[in-house]
Amino acid sequence: MSEYLNEPMLEVFLFESAQLIEQLELDILSSDNKKCYTEAAINEIFRIMHTIKGSSAMMMFHEISGLAHSIEDLFYYLREDKPECIDCSALSDLILEGIDFIKIELEKIRNENEADGKATSLIEEIKKFLSSLKKENSSKNSIKTKQQPDSGEKQYRATIYFEDGCEMENIRGYTIIHNLNDLAKEIYHIPKDLIEDEDSIELIRRDGFIIYLKTELSYEKMFEFFNQTVFLKDLELIQLEKDDEFLPVQSVEKVERNVQLLSEERSNAKERINDKEIQSNSHQSIISVNVAKLDKLMDLVGEMVIAEAMVIQNPDLKGLELNDFYKATAQLSKITSEIQDMVMSVRMVPLSTTFHKMNRIVRDMCKRLEKKVELKIIGEETEVDKNIIEHISDPLMHLVRNAIDHGIESVKEREKKGKTKSGVLTLEAKNSGSDVLIIVKDDGKGLRKEKILKKARENNLLYKKEEDMSDREIFNLILLPGFSTKEKVTEFSGRGVGMDVVSKNIETIGGTLTVESGVDQGTTITLKLPLTLAIIDGMNIKVGESIYTIPTISIRESFRPREEDIIIDPDHNEMLMVRGQCYPILRIHKMHKIDTKVTRFTDGIIIMVEQDDKILCIFADELIGQQQVVVKGLPEYIRNFKKIKGLAGCTLLGDGRISLILDIAGILNVK
Repeated sequence: MSEYLNEPMLEVFLFESAQLIEQLELDILSSDNKKCYTEAAINEIFRIMHTIKGSSAMMMFHEISGLAHSIEDLFYYLREDKPECIDCSALSDLILEGIDFIKIELEKIRNENEADGKATSLIEEIKKFLSSLKKENSSKNSIKTKQQPDSGEKQYRATIYFEDGCEMENIRGYTIIHNLNDLAKEIYHIPKDLIEDEDSIELIRRDGFIIYLKTELSYEKMFEFFNQTVFLKDLELIQLEKDDEFLPVQSVEKVERNVQLLSEERSNAKERINDKEIQSNSHQSIISVNVAKLDKLMDLVGEMVIAEAMVIQNPDLKGLELNDFYKATAQLSKITSEIQDMVMSVRMVPLSTTFHKMNRIVRDMCKRLEKKVELKIIGEETEVDKNIIEHISDPLMHLVRNAIDHGIESVKEREKKGKTKSGVLTLEAKNSGSDVLIIVKDDGKGLRKEKILKKARENNLLYKKEEDMSDREIFNLILLPGFSTKEKVTEFSGRGVGMDVVSKNIETIGGTLTVESGVDQGTTITLKLPLTLAIIDGMNIKVGESIYTIPTISIRESFRPREEDIIIDPDHNEMLMVRGQCYPILRIHKMHKIDTKVTRFTDGIIIMVEQDDKILCIFADELIGQQQVVVKGLPEYIRNFKKIKGLAGCTLLGDGRISLILDIAGILNVK
């Protein structure tokens, strides 16, 4: 399988199948919400299963092909006979079960494992469902039989043009022929050899893929069949009236002459089209790019940013008058910044796909728990870096499950409280500066503060006096490791199951998680995430001989403090009074045990940082300056030291030194 996985055919198969399955799931969930399947939805699902059947059969994945074929048969019946008695919920369950099977098999193939799943039992269930449908709607079938067109043999010539840049046109042509075998008695195609002939791709691109066939199906049926072709740009379908127009494969000269005439005819037609039309028809606005190539491009841009800093900040340039050089470097910085912004935008992905995946979870949870929940999605067009998407999918899924399982009440409970029968779960995304906020909100029973505090006392998780804790701090206790117990049903413990893992996953990408709640008003969990993980704007500070970088988004202000504004409390904690408010001070040199001569506050600089309404004053020797830095992961041996906290990564400076990037959220949590 490993050698097979590297083949471009398999890569295209996995990509296209994943997209089709994703679209299929959305169509089914949408139809399920509307209580029934519309004609458009049935046609779309039939088309998708038809495509998956053909492509998986071509790739020799027979279990996937067989399952897709059975679903295709079911929807063919729905499309042709239009039965009135359909159990839509049972139909959706069956197809979703089929989708899950195909997803698992595709994942096995992607991981270079054998696709060894058996779909026999599922295929039998679909056949039984189809059989029962036919029995219930037998009267409809008899009407349909009368409407069938006469079954005389017909001859067609189809010329298919694929979209520019779709690649592997010969394989796509082979798939069409494979699918035609069930429909046509006699088939000839040009080019004749689709697999071995290396010129077949160019011939199809230039002249189209030409098929001659004999079948009993009507023109409308054949047009519909060919129109379902993936990446179809244009289709010419002609019903041939005379036998001599049907060109058997033995008449090679006649075939080639016909192709030449067709090609000349099309060339003449194209010459009559003005240049503007040619440009509009040939323009391709979107291409697919391998994710690994984007990652490599991002790495190279990061290296370019570092190299630029190494040139501009080179110590050898100190004291030199180089006006022309600095003009050139200013232009270089401008171009580098534009390239960086463009690469960032290419990597940005809308949250819509991730959000819509939650529809399936909501549906399954509601059926299992016998609850009614309406999912509202707001701001799905909001974009984040693709790496962020990969990190938030599982935490978001966990939060949605928790909200339905432990937050939203049953129908009876809601009616007793005077609420609507159906609970509302809202997923919202919006931009906030250089961050993205993802909000998961339910209108359920909410969290009980007194019970959270009781559980925290029992587990020794209180880090300050209860009376000094704000509501937000109390609710955030459920994010601490060890908060949850083995109890399955309490007002709040279900909320805590795995919430510490969710919080850690969000923190690993520089995000934060906050909880707000009201009794019988619901719970709101807000994820604050960076737009990207790759390159950030940072302020470099010096502590002794060490350099640190603070993300500028976290900096509120910087200043040199006055002696009279410094306060030391009875516990010897150092505080700073700023405009009537008192804030704690963190000495970086003490935190990381760095030797420095600057120990008096008045000799150094204070950088006031803020995160989630928490403020901290960081004491450093001096500010070095602001620059864009490429975030690199910390070496494993540093990550293994549990005592070292508050570091988000490291970066390489222009003079070759390494700067540690401070994790402001982590430091504030430690404080």
